[in-house]
Amino acid sequence: MILKNISHSEVLNLKDSVAYAEGQVVSKTLIQNNGVGITLFAFAEGISTHESKGDALVTALDGTGKITIAGKDFILKAGESIVMPANTPHAVFGEENFKMLLVVAFPEKF
Repeated sequence: MILKNISHSEVLNLKDSVAYAEGQVVSKTLIQNNGVGITLFAFAEGISTHESKGDALVTALDGTGKITIAGKDFILKAGESIVMPANTPHAVFGEENFKMLLVVAFPEKF
């Protein structure tokens, strides 16, 4: 199986697939290879500014998060999405408890 750490052939509520932990960022990797990464996150705090070699699609699953891209802040609520472009500084913070699905598409060569 390519997708791991997740049930197959059943209806899922992704926000229930990763739990909050006080003062921590919890992640569950569903796939990570040279072409794509899919990870579930539960934030009780933020991730400092960093960059990725691929375009990253964030979809909010629960709560409210602040996404900073190249110094500009965006507020994301459940059901909303934003793309963090490759090679651009970004950060993610939970304005409150915040769960998200992250899909990163990497270029063929980096």
